[in-house]
Amino acid sequence: MLADRIEAKWIDAFCEIFERCAVKPGDTAAILSETQSRALNVHLAELALLRMGAKPFHIVVPTPRNREVVPVRSTGASIAIQKLGPVVGALQQAGFVVDCTIEGLMHAAETPEILKGGARILNISNEHPEALERMVPDTALEKRVRAAVKMLRGTKKMRVTSKAGTELDVDMVGAQTAGVWGWTDRPGTLAHWPGGIVVSFPKSKTVNGTIVMAPGDINLTFKRYLATPIKMTLKDDYVTDLEGDGADAAMMRSYLAAWGDREAYAVSHVGWGMNPGARYEALTMYDKNDTNGTELRAVSGNFLFSTGANEFAGRYTSGHFDLPMMGTTIELDGVAVVKEGVLQDVFG
Repeated sequence: MLADRIEAKWIDAFCEIFERCAVKPGDTAAILSETQSRALNVHLAELALLRMGAKPFHIVVPTPRNREVVPVRSTGASIAIQKLGPVVGALQQAGFVVDCTIEGLMHAAETPEILKGGARILNISNEHPEALERMVPDTALEKRVRAAVKMLRGTKKMRVTSKAGTELDVDMVGAQTAGVWGWTDRPGTLAHWPGGIVVSFPKSKTVNGTIVMAPGDINLTFKRYLATPIKMTLKDDYVTDLEGDGADAAMMRSYLAAWGDREAYAVSHVGWGMNPGARYEALTMYDKNDTNGTELRAVSGNFLFSTGANEFAGRYTSGHFDLPMMGTTIELDGVAVVKEGVLQDVFG
């Protein structure tokens, strides 16, 4: 960006999101960050909370060493807390936690304990505030996401197809589904901003078929639009073959193999984006350091396919790909909710 300075409009946007999180004057609020967090967002969170009359305090932890063999990006599983009991205890008691860690607490090991204490967590995705201000959520988005969650929870079979060649079947019986509209106002819950996403974590041995990623689809771990096709064969949840002649497929094969972990090849979650304010071309508009890619996950009508950890299927790994695909058709028990990349009017 041109200048990383405090802008009043960004404080306004942070206040709007915190108001939706039911922050009131006099409330305590913990701002969790690490030494490599985006300082601009940490500062904006503090100023917004103070403007609202809340009582913020900071918890800052050192960014830990990456002990993996590859760079780790946008996993949603921060290791910043390092299971430090005093940090967990303070977050439990804060009531409201603004999560400004780099990777976020969505799948962090400490998150269930923090939520169990009654805290509510808002993860501010590691985006530049210029992107955040465009995607302050609204009540209409919440209603649509809630309707999608309800529909998914009643679904027995998801089928995903595309003109590129995708033919994927997902047995949805027993799957765990979550929707994020961008804020949380209930104790013991977590949301992330930007929002507008619905995802399901299928049970073990429920995902089979073929996924073909076409040029223009996105590998968010690499923050890259694909230039060449990639074909993945899935059997009982695992990618058993990854074909493609270009650099995109070669890098994916190399990255997956580097983990030395079979679970890195497994399905994490499936779902789609629902945020009409999220832009497909946004990845071209920001330097890689200025985006975490959450906007691309939320683009209305995408198919969001992810590999890696799925605790509901008993699979754990730090290897992770988020792969938004455009132009797919997603059917739930035969009802098209996305048709050739266009979200259908079935959620009110």
